[in-house]
Amino acid sequence: MNQVPYLLVLAMMGAGTVVVAAAHFKRGPAIIAGSLLLGAVLRAVLPAERVGMLAVRRRWVDVATLVTLAVLLIVLAWVAPQL
Repeated sequence: MNQVPYLLVLAMMGAGTVVVAAAHFKRGPAIIAGSLLLGAVLRAVLPAERVGMLAVRRRWVDVATLVTLAVLLIVLAWVAPQL
């Protein structure tokens, strides 16, 4: 039961990857970035025994890393040319 937050984030990542594979190069990364932000929120809010594999380091390091990656991915998708 502890892995539910991790599996939710992983499922959203998979959905974003499928959208990217379907040649939606702006929508897919947005979904992946959303899953990273969801992971950051879950890591920040849930207690340590409930986050499962989302807990890698200290809470603030995990949250900062996930938010940074999400923001960078959104910027990358925004500046990418539309194909």
